[in-house]
Amino acid sequence: MQLDRIVSFYKTMGDPTRIRITVLLSSGPLHGQAIAGKLGLTPPTITHHLKKLREVGIVKERRDKNTIYFYLNESMIKQQAQVLSQLLEKRGEEQVKMVDTSIEKQKVINNFFTKEGKLKSIPAQRKKKLYVFEHIVKGLEKGRKYEEKELNEYIKKFHEDFATIRREFIINHYMFRENSIYELNPEEMWAK
Repeated sequence: MQLDRIVSFYKTMGDPTRIRITVLLSSGPLHGQAIAGKLGLTPPTITHHLKKLREVGIVKERRDKNTIYFYLNESMIKQQAQVLSQLLEKRGEEQVKMVDTSIEKQKVINNFFTKEGKLKSIPAQRKKKLYVFEHIVKGLEKGRKYEEKELNEYIKKFHEDFATIRREFIINHYMFRENSIYELNPEEMWAK
């Protein structure tokens, strides 16, 4: 996935030593000993950082007899900068938030529901609680009116404390109640 590659690239570049190595290599190829000497670090430390930079394609190596020279893969750096720039041009902030939120939601769903779809427990944290309730409420039909007993039976499929969850549906505007008849609200009204 493209997002995973972007994340790996920026995580790797999020280290000051790796940025310093990249800056050094922008002047031309160097061997590990030279990089260690210029940065005042030990060769094993440099080897560790170069390995990380190689893994994401920022640095390439070329052997000359017994010496390995490292050089910058400038096209990779430009490509990653361009990809990030394109994401930002396409309402990037909204897209990244949507991706992050959907990943976060899925983690919460996986943590709080069994493989059979039963809710293990109602989360204490509001944000997680809303993700859980949203997941449950998505199984209800829009525009359909549910009697309280029918809604209770539906909620029992997920958790035995149907009264608390039903109450939360109302409090968080997932549903509207009138004369013990429940109906889904439009998603725009749901608590965020």
